[in-house]
Amino acid sequence: MTDDADLALLTGDDAEGLLSAALATTDEELVDWRVRQVDHRPGSSTTVSYDATVRGSGGESTQVLGASTGLRRTGSVPEGVLELSDGQTQVAVWRLPLDPALPGLATAMDDTAVRALLTSYGVAPGPVALRVRSYRPRRRAVVEVRAPGCRVFLKVLRPSAVEVLHDRHRLLHDAGVPVPRSLGWRQDGLLVLEGLEGDTLRDRLRAGGDPAPTGGALLELLDRLPAELCDLPLRRSWTDSVAHYAGVLASTLPEQADRARELARRTTATVGDAPADQPSHGDLYETQLLLDGSRITGLLDVDTAGPGRRADDLACLLAHVSVLAQREPGHRESSHALGARWLSFFDRSVDPVELRARTAGVVLSLATGPHRVQEPAWQEATRARLDLAEQWLDSADRVRPGVA
Repeated sequence: MTDDADLALLTGDDAEGLLSAALATTDEELVDWRVRQVDHRPGSSTTVSYDATVRGSGGESTQVLGASTGLRRTGSVPEGVLELSDGQTQVAVWRLPLDPALPGLATAMDDTAVRALLTSYGVAPGPVALRVRSYRPRRRAVVEVRAPGCRVFLKVLRPSAVEVLHDRHRLLHDAGVPVPRSLGWRQDGLLVLEGLEGDTLRDRLRAGGDPAPTGGALLELLDRLPAELCDLPLRRSWTDSVAHYAGVLASTLPEQADRARELARRTTATVGDAPADQPSHGDLYETQLLLDGSRITGLLDVDTAGPGRRADDLACLLAHVSVLAQREPGHRESSHALGARWLSFFDRSVDPVELRARTAGVVLSLATGPHRVQEPAWQEATRARLDLAEQWLDSADRVRPGVA
């Protein structure tokens, strides 16, 4: 089956049959469903999550279901996962928290198991309140745990990635970077992180925008990233991956395929092949920054920290703020003003042409977002983000030396 056929299978009417078959194994019935999130990776896999209304012996309930093609077998089928096949395509179907790639998620979403986990770290929490803060099927999840005198976050990853992330948190914390301290990790992919105080910059922007960190404060934060990050394995930046994202856009919105590929080509040609030889966060944007007043109190989600380009981190900030301004008109003015102040300041520390081109590359990656989370009118939102990427590239051309 082709990539496009996989996408159609898991997002179209045929998905109902897959979900119904999976629920029938536990004598439950699918009442209603809708696509919640799509992760389409041409040439690899397609994974979709669903909000489903399920009827069982105890009545109706709302559940999160998942389905994926391209699931690589590493042994027996995990408990709670059903494999279906038509002879050509194999699909794995599961319900939250039994994600086949995230075995630690079942523990992170179980009150009794979480209490036992925290007790093993010397915390006697008593009753706990669990809240799933994010879930990307087969990739990662974050569960917030609150109890009297205790607030931690359980980050669930693929088991092969958890020790590396624990070590990265320890490295950054010991270097004085305000990242959450890692309390420990488990072989099933569960990482225990302390909670930090502060408001996210995104919440601050939604509340009116002030006070926000200055460009100087952001550069000072990045200057604290230890040089040892450059000894970690190299990971592709958003700009390095623009051809991939153009391919995703071509699959999901074929009418924009040529345009997306041309924007990717222009981005790559403008950025060139500068070395990734600077300590980098790798995915720096407004929800990764915690603030107390204008002071930065926390830096989150350091999964991608390693060797990179300072311009990549700055471009990621600018791209996300410009997309935020586009998608949320209520605070467009404050987001635009903040982005303009940052851009003017960042231009003094990195190449302005490279900065704008890398910003365009990040916007191009974000153009896949409306389809991934199934926004209403996602096609229009996707086109708007392609417009924004083009504006950033045009801006790079205008500041290029020798161009009037």
